[in-house]
Formats: sequence, C-alpha cells, structure tokens
Amino acid sequence: MAVIEPLHGWFIVKTDTPMQAEQLEILDFLKRHPPFADLPDEALHIAVQAVDVRYYKAGTPIIAFGEDATHWHIVRSGGVEVYRRDGTLYNRLQEGGHFGEFGLLHRKKVRFPATAREDTLLYMIPEAVFTRLFETCEAFADQIEVEDRTRLRTVVSRREDANHLLSTTVESLLKRTAVTLPESAPLHAAAAHMNEAGVSSLLILHDTPDPESDCPLAGILTDRDMRSRVVAQRLDYDTPVREIMTRDLVWVESHQLVFEAMLKMLRHNVHHLPVLNQGIPAGVIALSDIIRHESRNSLFVVSTILRQNCVDDLAALGADVQASFVRMVNEETSARIIGGAMALIGRSFKQRLLELAEEALGPAPIPYCFVAMGSMARQEQSIVTDQDNALILHNSFDPGKHDTYFAELARFVSDGLARCGYTYCTGGIMATNPQWRQPLKTWQGYFTGWIEQPTAQTLLNASIFFDLDGVHGRTEWVDALRALIARKARGNSRFLASMARNALLRTPPLGFFKDFVVESDGRHSRAINLKRRGTAPLTDLIRVHALAIGSQAVNSFERIRDIIEAGILPPGRGQDLHDALEFIASVRIRTQAHDVAAGLESGNSVEPEKLSDFDRKSLRDAFLVLSNAQKYLKFRYQPGRAN
Repeated sequence: MAVIEPLHGWFIVKTDTPMQAEQLEILDFLKRHPPFADLPDEALHIAVQAVDVRYYKAGTPIIAFGEDATHWHIVRSGGVEVYRRDGTLYNRLQEGGHFGEFGLLHRKKVRFPATAREDTLLYMIPEAVFTRLFETCEAFADQIEVEDRTRLRTVVSRREDANHLLSTTVESLLKRTAVTLPESAPLHAAAAHMNEAGVSSLLILHDTPDPESDCPLAGILTDRDMRSRVVAQRLDYDTPVREIMTRDLVWVESHQLVFEAMLKMLRHNVHHLPVLNQGIPAGVIALSDIIRHESRNSLFVVSTILRQNCVDDLAALGADVQASFVRMVNEETSARIIGGAMALIGRSFKQRLLELAEEALGPAPIPYCFVAMGSMARQEQSIVTDQDNALILHNSFDPGKHDTYFAELARFVSDGLARCGYTYCTGGIMATNPQWRQPLKTWQGYFTGWIEQPTAQTLLNASIFFDLDGVHGRTEWVDALRALIARKARGNSRFLASMARNALLRTPPLGFFKDFVVESDGRHSRAINLKRRGTAPLTDLIRVHALAIGSQAVNSFERIRDIIEAGILPPGRGQDLHDALEFIASVRIRTQAHDVAAGLESGNSVEPEKLSDFDRKSLRDAFLVLSNAQKYLKFRYQPGRAN
C-alpha cells in the first residue's frame, strides 16, 4: 500500500516494495561520500530512486559548454576531467567526486564541460531532484557551496595580496630596536642619547611601572619637542624629560597592518608612532616611513584639506577627492583600504570645518565632542555618502546659555560638508537637530534606553548610532559610550533578538533558484542596489554578532576578526563574511569610479548583465554567503535562546 507524506516541502511516496540490490549498493555508496552523508534517510531514498547509471568510455565527452544542464553527476568509478570554457583544465575527479552543480544553479546551462579521462561509471541525478535537495536540505546546500566560497576567498585574497598596506605589518617598517630613556632623565642626556643613536625620537619609560596601564610608556620625546619646548623656551637643560614629553600616547602593535598605523597617525595628527610587541617597546615608525610605503595620493589630499583657510577653498577640493578615489580603484586597491581612506578624507573635512567654525564663532563655552556615525565611523565610506553626525556636550550644558553657540557651530559644519559633497541626511541625523546635540549624560540615557527597551524606532536608531567615532574635541567620551554599549548589549537576549530581526529586513537579491532579482532604480533599468541589498545587510548582521560578544570595534572587518576569535560562528563562516563584504563593496566602488570617470552621477546600483561572467559568479557567491549568514543569525538569536 502506498502512503503519501510531506518531507521538507516534498511529497514522497512510501511503499512496501523493498529496494533492489542495485539501489542498495547505490545507497551504501552515497552514504559514504559527502554531501550525501548528512542527508536524512528519506531524502537519500528519493535520490537513490531517481539515479540513472551511465557508462562513458575514456575520451568521451560527457557534457558540453552551453548545453542544457539536465543532471547532476557523481563519479562511481573511473576518472573525469572538468574544463573551463576556454579549454583549460579546471579539475580532475575520482570516485565520489561530483560535477555539474554550477550549471544547475546558473540558469540551467552547462558552465564547465567534462570528459571521461578513463572508462567511467556515473550516477546521474535529475535536475528537479538535485534542486529540491539543494533548496530543502541546508547541510547538503552548504557542502555544494564550499567550492563557491573557496572561489570567493581566492578572488579576495588575490586582491588583498596586491595591496601592500593591507598585507604588510608594522614590524616590517622598523629599521632598528626601540631607543628608550627613563622619564627622570635630564634633557641634556636625552639630546645626547638621540644624537648618539641617530634617531629623531625617544620612547620614555615610567620610572615606576604603572600596574593600571596597558602601555609601559610614559610618553615620547621628538626632536620637534626639543626645538619648540626646550630651545625656543630657553628651558634649563637639567629639566627632567617628563616635563616636556608628549603624554596620552597613541601606539600600535607590531602585528598590526601598515594601513592601520597610517589611519592612527593621520586621525590623531601625530608624526611618530610607538610600536609595541606584546606590551614591550619595539621601536618607532614615522609618517615619512609610511609615505614612502604609500604610493597613492589619499594622504596628500588629507594634508591639503587641513591647510585650507575657508569653506570655499575646501569645497574646491571636490575634484581632488574624486581623482584620489578613481586612482585607488584603478590601482585595484581593496575596498577595505579605499573605505578607510575615504573616511579619513571625510573626517579631515569635518576637523577643518570645526576649526574654521571656532575661529568664526570664538572658542566653545563648554567642552564638546563632534561625532561621526555610520560608514565614516566604520571607516567604510565610498564616494557616494551623506552626513551622519552628532554633538556630545559637557554635562554642564545649559540650553539657555550654550545652545545658540552649538547650533551655529553645527550649522556651519553641516552646510560646509554639503558644499564639500556630503549631502544632508534626509533622516535628520545631524548635529543641527537638537535631539542629537545633547550632554553626555543624555547620550548615556539614550543608549541605555535603546538597549533595555527596544522598539522599532530605537532599533533603527541603534543601527545608526551604534557605529560612532569621535572626530574632534573630547573623543574619550565616545570611548566611554562604546564601552557602555558593549557592556549593556552583551548577553541581553531580548535586545539581540530584536536587533537580529531588524538585520533580516533587507535580504540579498537572489531568487528561488539563486538567480539575481533585479529592480528598476533610477537610470538603471535592471539593477541591484549593492548598498541596500548587499553591504548594508552584511554590516547589520556583523554588528549583531559584535554586540553579542561585547566587541568595541567599529570597523566591520575588525568586528569580524573579534567574532572569529570568539568562536560563535561555524568554522570558516567568519572568513566568508569578510570575503563577501570585501567583494560586494569592491563591485560597488568600481561601479562608482566608472561613473565618476565618465562624468555620470554615481550611485549604489549595478546592472548584473554589464558585469563580466566572473564578477557575476563571484557576486552571486557573495550574496549566497549573506543569505546563509542571515539564516544562521535568525537561528542563533531566537528569543529566549541562550547565546
């Protein structure tokens, strides 16, 4: 008697008829080879009953490029060679190997032709059965997609290897060991030590180690300090170096990238950066060391911005910014470096506008911090961006006494940014909005409320304001807010579940059969918005994982590093996120650079049909990574689930 039962969207027929001996042999074979090992027995039985067995003599073509893809092929015995469309060898397969999945998943046309290398026996599964297995059995689909993820990793790593700033560590720039001196040493001893060692800076050590500090250095003394603070001031040469050294150090670890060191030096406007190796002074790198290492012009655009004396002159630099962007793209610079460089340029505009505002309005009546949010804070900015910013004010803020000044300061900066190419935020997330111009205690209340009492609006706020960075003024207040966010969000299952649901609202543009789903977007008739459907949902889900582990990183790639170290993702999935974000962002900025060079208005959309076959395939791989990552996010942060 036959019984019809549902199985994961299937309707299967169970009968009392036992499998034939040949089918039992096929079943035993499939169970011993991935990706069948993880299939439920019912699905395995369906596959076995659908198998067609075929024999091919050595040298016989099996499938040809461009023909209809009708079956998925598993090598039972013998050997198969799979080729690229240009005829070059792609892969050699032995017993248990499989091929034909690319054609079945890509418009049902054969993508990689195959030939029997020796007498070969194949198990062939019809397209309809393969597709249902792929769509309904996640473990099976994951195994099939391993090769896609490997290809994406190859694409991204090749691009990163071509960028020395992203593959070279600070340690490689060190030409000598650290030259140090205790803080109690007199200035004449410091000068003699610098002269003898032939260096332009000294690392100054604490006389007594500070157990509360994670840095063994008390400060740094440079030849510029000696000129401006000693000779020019006619200071007694017996004065201890602690009296003139620079405190509140910014430093870098030797294993960090040259790119990260460059950003630190430019963001904090320092020319010498101490290098530590596991907490031990290893040396000093100078900005000139990085400039010699940096062949692009983004550094010089930054220095030009900081020298301008009025808003008109800043606005005139728009062409230089665009040229720097296009140059980096044409030199195949990674999206991560370009995002950091463009964010640095944006920060520099804000910093100079704030300095010009203070010159025009006078000094601020109370301390403040000007804050960048969104892509600029994450160091993931492109040439197409709006302005998201805010003001944190000292807790002594009195609206009646102080708000007129800060409203004018915010308006000066916001209008200046608009003239420099950073459009006004249509959602009003700017310091010109009184709601986002508040004392520190109010901001602490904002973040606490958003986390402890999440609503639709506060979750939207969280997705914007949780990516924040101090640009000017009391930037340590931003550090304190990030610590507050990390402390309150970690382990808050209700908040994390709400953030996860919010992160799933934007999905990748893939249809039922993993083809692209395009839409009409302005001048693009069949396009994909790579920000709305790609980079934005990726950064959203990465942010949720980062909040869950208490990471205080802001950059998405640094968050991924922390997530991988925390071990909350299945093996390899963290690297997949890195590669998917890098590739989607790179396609986005390449499209924007092409538009800029052609004199067209840049946007975030790309038409897949205008991409190369290789880029279309890799973009699909990246969207599949995003799709699987969203499925895992939904599973991991279910309400009430212990994470």
